[in-house]
Amino acid sequence: MKSKKCIVTFFICLIILVSSVTSGEINSSAGTSAFPFLKINVSARAVAMGGAFTGLADDESALYYNPAGITSIEFPKYILGYHNYFFDMQSGFLGYIKPWGEKRTLGFYLSYLNYGSFTQTDDVGSVTGDFGGGDLLFAVTLAQKKNHQISYGATAKFIYEKIDIYSATGVAFDLAAKYNSDRGRFGAGIMLQNIGVQLSSLGTRKDDLPTTVRSGVSFKPKGIPLTLTSDLILPFDNDLIFAFGADYVNYSPFYIRAGWNSFGSNYKATGNDTSFEGLSLGCGFDVKRMQISYAFTPSSDLGDSHRITITGEM
Repeated sequence: MKSKKCIVTFFICLIILVSSVTSGEINSSAGTSAFPFLKINVSARAVAMGGAFTGLADDESALYYNPAGITSIEFPKYILGYHNYFFDMQSGFLGYIKPWGEKRTLGFYLSYLNYGSFTQTDDVGSVTGDFGGGDLLFAVTLAQKKNHQISYGATAKFIYEKIDIYSATGVAFDLAAKYNSDRGRFGAGIMLQNIGVQLSSLGTRKDDLPTTVRSGVSFKPKGIPLTLTSDLILPFDNDLIFAFGADYVNYSPFYIRAGWNSFGSNYKATGNDTSFEGLSLGCGFDVKRMQISYAFTPSSDLGDSHRITITGEM
């Protein structure tokens, strides 16, 4: 009982702290990086937990949140995700992980974002047709255990973007480390994400990539079927982001998840107050050798966001 009270008090204090330091003002550097789709979180489980997954990273979505975490996977596994985004945009994620020897693990994944269809006009506003656009990423991950507590991981990415007849390319890398306690109740992770360059651009100017530093912790209280997570996310082109999550497993094979992310305040219009900004909810359930997960994220004026992810053994 004392443990439960300490956990609740800790999270309430963190939320009060975050509320006091986030002003809601838009950072002057926001929107200045190339390939912004690289910032879109993947995996319904992780998104339902507010995107606070860097310190946990114990499933297939570690490919995105902390590549060092894939060393915890003992058998070949896959991840397949679909995201119904804002304004008819859609994204997807397809990944494969395979242990390579006793200490190494390999991973591969594809990620895409489809912008949908837009009306094309000429200089005087006459409609001349339609055009579309999208982003595509291919990545290779290698992770290695130093021992049963510490692991390292790195990911190399090739990025392609196209809008109408214009295209851009780039390369990026993720570098990460992860720690797990002996009994598995505590975890911590850190990652430098999207270090790279734009090889070619849509115009004449090449922009920086959305490099981000992610750090996080996870905690499984003794005697409570619950996993708690917390992340600090620092984009080079925006303000510090706080994220918190919880995964309740008492009803396994059914799981209940919830989270909060301070970036949610960016989805509301000026002067429009909503108590749901940054909130995320979700669930998951096991079916034979796979798990199906769903996440719902209300995003104020931009509309709601839905994700479905399927993970499992090959």
